[in-house]
Amino acid sequence: MERICLGKTASKAVDDYLEYRRIVGEDDGGRLFSSEEYEEYKRTVFPQRLHNRLYVSFGVPGGIDCKLIGPETPCFCTHRYKQHQTDFEEVPLERPIALPCRVQGCRCLAFQYVHRNGTQPVRCRCKHSAYDHSETTEHLCGKCSSCTGFRSPYSCGCGQPSSAHQTLVETKAEREAQGRPVGRDVPYAAMGGLTGFSSLADGYLRLDDSGAGVPSLSVLSSQQPGAFQEHVFEKALGPAAASGPAAASGPAAASGPAAASGPAAASGSAAASRPTEESSVTSVTRTLSDLSTREEEDMAYFERRYQERMKADKMAFKQKASSSRGRPSTKPTTFLSSKKPTKQPTKSFTKLEKRTNS
Repeated sequence: MERICLGKTASKAVDDYLEYRRIVGEDDGGRLFSSEEYEEYKRTVFPQRLHNRLYVSFGVPGGIDCKLIGPETPCFCTHRYKQHQTDFEEVPLERPIALPCRVQGCRCLAFQYVHRNGTQPVRCRCKHSAYDHSETTEHLCGKCSSCTGFRSPYSCGCGQPSSAHQTLVETKAEREAQGRPVGRDVPYAAMGGLTGFSSLADGYLRLDDSGAGVPSLSVLSSQQPGAFQEHVFEKALGPAAASGPAAASGPAAASGPAAASGPAAASGSAAASRPTEESSVTSVTRTLSDLSTREEEDMAYFERRYQERMKADKMAFKQKASSSRGRPSTKPTTFLSSKKPTKQPTKSFTKLEKRTNS
């Protein structure tokens, strides 16, 4: 494998290109701007983005922002948010603000986010994917005629159905009036509703004002220390620590060192402390080996329940077998007669007998 080493100038060139791509986005049409065009572009676009930034989110109106839209967030038309119109010289007065797609041939008139299950969008109630529906406003299905528009039975993490969510496009003043975070003014393209690293998480997981929020002090203070299970080492060291210092602080321990003095007493106390330390280590080791972890306790619980269920099934089978033995047979009784039925002569034999008699 070839190893590529970049010098300081090459690393700076890579950083400059990444900065260029964050600022320009898809506005260059795939052809890099020259230095003069790049500077002119920044002089024209920077004031618009700093004053007319649009914050795009996805959620229930009046609720939390379940999803904050960023440059790489896909639309219903499968194109990214950065491929839609995001810069305006003047903010439109009509609401909702439409952000049409700029990809040639796409009929998407407004950016619209759709819930995703992993990496794929959720399915409609007609069992077809969002890719099978039209990107126009009606979102009609192209594989069936009974679908009246994309409508998914999926439920969001906030507890509301997918049909109750909307893609919201708001200005900075509208966000501040609702008490939502707006972050810092940045010149980057298609930032949408991103204001920090926490914006990448779902709404019910975010602890900022746009998400679930910080839990109240009453919730935090209601958690008692005893409500949580102690660590295995805390369980093991608890009895040992309680028995060790407590035993050493008793009346006998206080009278022993106080009565003895001199080097002999010091050597005797040192010799007496060694067995105590060894015994404490042995007791801790034994306690740790006797303790069972939470997984082992769970496995023992489920194994016990399984054995109880198997025992109950065996008892039910035995009771059913014993009850079926005492019941009379339900099969119909057939009585065989001693007289065998006579065989009727066939039609051909009867005709032959008539010819012989004649």
